[in-house]
Amino acid sequence: MITAGTIGAAIWVYLLLFRGRFWLVAEPAPAPRTGRRHRVVAVIPARDEARDVAASVTSLLSQAHAGPLEIVLVDDHSSDGTAAIARAAAEACGAGNRLTLVAARDLPPGWTGKLWAMSEGLALAQTLAPDFLLLTDADIAHGPDTVARLVDRAEAEQRDLVSLMVRLRCRTWSERAFIPAFVFFFFMLYPPRRVADPGSRTAGAAGGCMLIRPAALARIGGIAAIRGALIDDCSLAAAIKHSGGRIRLDVGSDTESLRDYAGWRDIWAMIARTAFTQLHYSSLVLIGTVFGLVLTYLAPPFLVVFGTGWARAPGVVAWLAMTVAFLPTIRFYRLNPAWAPVLPAIAAFYLAATIGSAVDYWRGRGGLWKGRIQAIRPSAG
Repeated sequence: MITAGTIGAAIWVYLLLFRGRFWLVAEPAPAPRTGRRHRVVAVIPARDEARDVAASVTSLLSQAHAGPLEIVLVDDHSSDGTAAIARAAAEACGAGNRLTLVAARDLPPGWTGKLWAMSEGLALAQTLAPDFLLLTDADIAHGPDTVARLVDRAEAEQRDLVSLMVRLRCRTWSERAFIPAFVFFFFMLYPPRRVADPGSRTAGAAGGCMLIRPAALARIGGIAAIRGALIDDCSLAAAIKHSGGRIRLDVGSDTESLRDYAGWRDIWAMIARTAFTQLHYSSLVLIGTVFGLVLTYLAPPFLVVFGTGWARAPGVVAWLAMTVAFLPTIRFYRLNPAWAPVLPAIAAFYLAATIGSAVDYWRGRGGLWKGRIQAIRPSAG
């Protein structure tokens, strides 16, 4: 028992001090303004996004960006009038000429749905000779100067890819309980300092808001280079960084996701869609992950509650360390600090959803998103 507690405490000392300070969640200061009028073309894949697409389109067409900004929206076989709503929103802004609608062709083998729709939009977007491409989602409302700040950052630091982890919805009880931890765990996997460091192999991006140079995309062979990726944002970041590109990942406070999660089942589905993909569909890696999460998150409170004497000490250290680490994320989401010590229980939920992700894959239901099963288990024959 003491050994497990000591390992857990050592893990948290490492995470706090030697993991790129991933837990210090804060929006960076703006980069110096650029004097050029850069042309930006936003590509939005949209499948049944009638509820949010108008707000997303309006937020982009209202940007305080000095250069030209156009939108290519790909209607990915929507059944709810997504394209018509997007068109109406652009007309209401007096900018109907800056929105182009593309109807995605049928999904070919070997492609995930989102990447195929993105590819359809990029084919047109690149004919407009953009200085930058903005890859975003139809449920993202962009802050008024988001595009300008991304361009400034890319130019000031000569980045090929700059992305924002947008502020996720955190209104319902389930969202408050589980969404901040999603950001915390994401940055633990992809510490922004390591992502931005050209000397580190760590590469990550947040798919809701990614600004990319067309030349960097061409260098990796276009979006087709990652056509089968479920975790498309991080796969794109890895391809660009490993081709010699410079990337950066930040958190954004005024660019927000409009997607809500009414209950815990919705968040479970969000986690389960790609969790086993993150583990490369390996049962051995899954076992190791379960063991590691138990040691890191569950053993410390168990020792505090059920341990005796000195056995409690490493549990106290580890639980206190994880609470301290989680607090900046809790503050970023303007939640009561009392949520921070609950991280072990939240981690147990994520652990269960990860196991559920593996079960979905083994049952032939992996990667389910908007009616498409995208993580198919190879047949035994």
